[in-house]
Formats: sequence, structure tokens, C-alpha cells
Amino acid sequence: MPTRVHEFDWPDRVVIGTVGLPGARTFYLQVRAGKQMVSIALEKQQSSLLAEKIDEILDQLITVEGNPFSVPKGTPVELVDNDPLEEPHEQFRTGAMSLGWDPSTAQVVIEAYPIADVDPDEEPLEAEVAEFAEMMVVRMPVGAARAFAKRTREVVAAGRPMCELCGYPIDPEGHTCTPPEA
Repeated sequence: MPTRVHEFDWPDRVVIGTVGLPGARTFYLQVRAGKQMVSIALEKQQSSLLAEKIDEILDQLITVEGNPFSVPKGTPVELVDNDPLEEPHEQFRTGAMSLGWDPSTAQVVIEAYPIADVDPDEEPLEAEVAEFAEMMVVRMPVGAARAFAKRTREVVAAGRPMCELCGYPIDPEGHTCTPPEA
């Protein structure tokens, strides 16, 4: 069966947003171009790592000698998007993601694949080459990528506060951890 590819070459909007209360939020990567919109669910950690790695790529491009690309160091004000998600209809839950740079278009490229349904009775090699029913490819220009990373960091940080002792989130019901022994 051929893979259905949700491809966005110059999207109108690319954001990470959440639905639900801290501690029970679902994170979505939502992309819209014209009337086409796709929302895929992902983990908080995937969202955080995606923002971190996008910033790393952009920061590295700034340092390249003779770089022909105009990469902003900060988020261009006109690209800030603080609007909520549009009605998210989950296309799939993200398993694997890849991140890259396309120098021919000066765009950051995100590829997202659904969690693979792996049969535990299959040989490992067979499971690794499993076909995906669908995937998403998003290409963002450098300014939009910088704005995406900034918003994503803010969305991730808006969740539960972290315990200074153990580093795990503090639930609304409370949190207990054992302080380190002296």
C-alpha cells in the first residue's frame, strides 16, 4: 500500500499547541496551508527536542563562513503566533521524526511518521522495514522555523512546574520525593 504523504512546502501556519490541562495535555503539531490542515499528536519531550534541534540548526547556519542564507538570531516579530490551535483532528500519533535542512529552498524540513504497529512475533528486521500508511513533511523558511521553536518552548514551559529535587513534574494533587541524603 502506498504511503499517504501530507506535504506542506510553504505552509501558512506551523505551530505546536496543546489541548487539556497541565498534567493531562495532548501536544499537537498543527500545519495549515490554505484549506488543508493536519494535526498530529506528539509527546511533550518530542515537542521540546524538536524546538531545541531547530534552534541548533539555525544557530549553526549563522556561524557558517560565507553563509548565503539570512538566518535571524531571534524570532521576527511579524512571525509570532500566539493564537490557539484550530480545531485539532488527530491524523496520527507521532512515533519517529526526522529533522533536516534543504539548502536549495533555505528551509528546515520536518518529517513525522506514525507509531508503527509492530507485531511482537515478527523478526526485528521485518519490523524495521514496516510500511507506514501515512506521514507528514513540513518545510519552513528560517524565520518561520525560529518562530516555531520559540512558541514550542513557551508551550512546553507552560505545563506543570518541575521539582527542584528530583526534576519530575509537580502534579496539581501534590508531589513527594525523597530529598538526596547528605
